[in-house]
Amino acid sequence: MLSVEELNDKLIELAFSEDIGDGDHTTLCCIPADAMGESRLLIKEEGILAGVEVAKRVFHLFDPELQVEVYIKDGTHVKPGDIAMSVKGRTQSLLQTERLMLNILQRMSGIATMTHKYQQALVDAGTKTRVLDTRKTTPGMRMLEKEAVKIGGGMNHRIGLFDMILLKDNHVDFCGGVHNAISRAKQYCKEHGKDDLKIECEVRNFKELEEALNEGCDRIMFDNFTPEDTCKAVNIVAGHCETESSGGITFETMIPYAKAGVDFISFGALTHSVKGLDMSFKAVVSKD
Repeated sequence: MLSVEELNDKLIELAFSEDIGDGDHTTLCCIPADAMGESRLLIKEEGILAGVEVAKRVFHLFDPELQVEVYIKDGTHVKPGDIAMSVKGRTQSLLQTERLMLNILQRMSGIATMTHKYQQALVDAGTKTRVLDTRKTTPGMRMLEKEAVKIGGGMNHRIGLFDMILLKDNHVDFCGGVHNAISRAKQYCKEHGKDDLKIECEVRNFKELEEALNEGCDRIMFDNFTPEDTCKAVNIVAGHCETESSGGITFETMIPYAKAGVDFISFGALTHSVKGLDMSFKAVVSKD
């Protein structure tokens, strides 16, 4: 299995391949190969900065001689006019790395900003509920988007299909019910030495909730429950396992679910409906 660093490097390599192709002819036609320059990352919108470390990797993989100076670290609240970093080196390299670096930083910062907004609202409402992401990520960018959620103060639900067992409605239906699904999951973990894998089961009603509690698992997800039913379900669980709310919950509707006492609320919107944070990479030009 590839490491996070290896996955991110492959993404960067692919992104350069699709962007530059057989050459950045705009840059090559007007910028001498030996020209040197400097560009600075200018923040144009308030939010949470995320992706600085990945940006450094983008510059290094393209041109190891580029010199990056970071002024603002990941997780910092930024505002318009802030300068987050400066990069010095070959002007051709600055121009050819600009768009990929901005694409990554803007998206990761947008995710971190949105996550921070959600989590802070839950804290301000006096709840202990934590924000979770989902697997509804951009193909190839999952590691970056999951990292952005953490930078914004949220938690990763699971990275992929390999680090947690989540028995969704289709699994339950194909297995013939919650009892069968959970018991098979436990048997699988025992037979394959996967006792460290947490088992979560999605339930759609109180009958399935009762089955899940009787069989026992690490977390129960309440799928499309109302806030009132969520409160009732949390009381039934009574701390025997972790609880999670999911299914169409938005920023505007999340507080009643959190006040019902769930441990987590998962939001697909954190990664599939986010707006990038506005910023630009501006050339530093001498006024002489």
